[in-house]
Amino acid sequence: MIDLSAFPITSKWPARHPERLQLYSLPTPNGVKVSIMLEEIGLPYEPHKVSFESNDQMSAEFISLSANNKIPAILDPHGPGGPLPLFESGAILQYLAEKSGKLLGQDAAMRYEILQWLMFQMGGIGPMFGQVGFFNKFAGKDYEDKRPRDRYVSEARRLLSVLDRRLQGRDWVVDEYSIADIAIFPWVRNLTGFYEAGDLVGFDAFDNVKRVLATFLERPAVRRGLTIPG
Repeated sequence: MIDLSAFPITSKWPARHPERLQLYSLPTPNGVKVSIMLEEIGLPYEPHKVSFESNDQMSAEFISLSANNKIPAILDPHGPGGPLPLFESGAILQYLAEKSGKLLGQDAAMRYEILQWLMFQMGGIGPMFGQVGFFNKFAGKDYEDKRPRDRYVSEARRLLSVLDRRLQGRDWVVDEYSIADIAIFPWVRNLTGFYEAGDLVGFDAFDNVKRVLATFLERPAVRRGLTIPG
């Protein structure tokens, strides 16, 4: 029997199946990256909902696992050398890809190409699309000065242009489906869906992005992962 009681997070979110990877998350663009990945690779896991409404992400138990108090985070009872706690969605995607031997390319060159586009999402698409969402859907509407909003809209549009060019003649960001796609397309979906910013960024002009997003959303593992944790 695996004992995870040494990790304070399990006192707030008890593990009913401690032999499984523990996922602490919410269905946000960053959160669903990991649930989609877990569904894609078929690794048994137990999801726990970190509720923003009750400020769970600021609890001492959650911060004991995720120092930056951001979701998602995992606790893998079968990590290298013993149970492994890990936060940051990009790091978790890379870890799960290496653990499973899936979705990180067939050789070293492809691996680094995939990691390159993963970093493109982490450093560009995620932060910039998130700022667009703030200024379009949330408190940003209260600011009379629209220059901050327009700055992020312009950068989001530029990033979409980069992605659209990359996808010309391609089924996926790299030669095969990978963690780069799992990282990028939940954010594209959120930009045009929850953030309601499709018209603002001129999304209809990016035919290749639209095409690959539609294919991504048709994957059964993606459909399941987008709803976890419920």
